[in-house]
Amino acid sequence: MDSWADIEDAILARRAADGDERAFATLVRRHGGYLLGFATRLLGSRSDADDCVQEALIVAWRRLPDLRDPAQVRAWLSAIVARKATDRLRSARPTTRIDDAEPVATAPRPDEAAITSSQLDSLRAVIDSLPLEQRTVWLLREASGYGYDEIAREMGISGTAVRGRLARARATIYQRMQEWR
Repeated sequence: MDSWADIEDAILARRAADGDERAFATLVRRHGGYLLGFATRLLGSRSDADDCVQEALIVAWRRLPDLRDPAQVRAWLSAIVARKATDRLRSARPTTRIDDAEPVATAPRPDEAAITSSQLDSLRAVIDSLPLEQRTVWLLREASGYGYDEIAREMGISGTAVRGRLARARATIYQRMQEWR
């Protein structure tokens, strides 16, 4: 096929899952700009976003056979990028020079740091356990600050569906994070 531009995402995702590199390259070209913008909004850095998207695409290539709904490949790719961005944010080292750092007395105590780390681990586990559609909507809204209409456009669903998925995601997160309140 000479023209891949008119082929639906679902067909490209199925072909890519079967090892078709050209189909995967078409998906990357089609959604790469969005994924880069999404990662940049999450990370606040274009260079970090580039690395994050590259890592996510490697994971996506390997896991394409696991994709349940090929028509939702963009949302699936967004969720992988969001996870990679979260990993990057969590592992980021402070860039403050020692001379500019605040006095040690204001640093969190080790027990407070451990509690915060445990809370973040729990939150990540809860977010990762959400169904893909809910997780993607929640990440787009809460992590990226997208509006309901923007999310609806990006995911190809109605605003009502966005609100419903977001409400279910928030309810699940609220319920499962009760021990940390």
